[in-house]
Amino acid sequence: MVKLLPAQEAAKIYHTNYVRNARAVGVMWGTLTICFSVLVMALFIQPYWIGDSVNTPQAGYFGLFSYCVGNVLSSELICKGGPLDFSSIPSRAFKTAMFFVALGMFLIIGSIICFSLFFVCNTATVYKICAWMQLAAATGLMIGCLVYPDGWDSSEVRRMCGEQTGKYTLGHCTIRWAFMLAILSIGDALILSFLGFVLGYRQDKLLPDDYKADGKVPEWAISAAACTTRACSSDRVFSGGTRQGLLEAFCPALSLGSGPP
Repeated sequence: MVKLLPAQEAAKIYHTNYVRNARAVGVMWGTLTICFSVLVMALFIQPYWIGDSVNTPQAGYFGLFSYCVGNVLSSELICKGGPLDFSSIPSRAFKTAMFFVALGMFLIIGSIICFSLFFVCNTATVYKICAWMQLAAATGLMIGCLVYPDGWDSSEVRRMCGEQTGKYTLGHCTIRWAFMLAILSIGDALILSFLGFVLGYRQDKLLPDDYKADGKVPEWAISAAACTTRACSSDRVFSGGTRQGLLEAFCPALSLGSGPP
């Protein structure tokens, strides 16, 4: 007879593995958030949202607040604009788009600053705060991307892209990598926000109150331990099956990676 682990000891092992996996996902989420903040800062600063093509009357490119347009008499580019020089931004739509993209950028940076709250606040609460900030950042980026083409009818854009250019009609110009990256970043922010909410709500259940208060083993842990020990003992007896397959066979209600209800 194979000696089985006591239910309480097996439950503690199961819970330890579950916490370790949750922390690994949390580290991945934090790393992706930092990388995403760098991406958003790059697309905010770079003036390559729209640009010239082989058919445009003049060479040049436009960003959220800065742009460069070729001189008619020479091949040199004349660049204007800055984040604090609102008078040089060619249209109100560009100013509005800059505001919302900047808002999204600062919200993402703010969520990274909130990582310091892990040392002083409840972990689940911090995850949820960061997730809400990332969701708001996704909203800001989406509004910025939707409003930006409304400014394509400005005189500076029409001078570079041709007279066929209008609101949401780019004429002979083309969309550049920064604009495409901004559109993709909306989905990235939504994914990070969703993952943050999942981590926050799962963190609430990592160590139930009944487990912490009186040392009793919760019902879900006893079930997991019993299933695990039965599957492990059967794995030793029946060498033909894998441990994961036997675990699923003994515990059809216990999916891989599941935790407290």
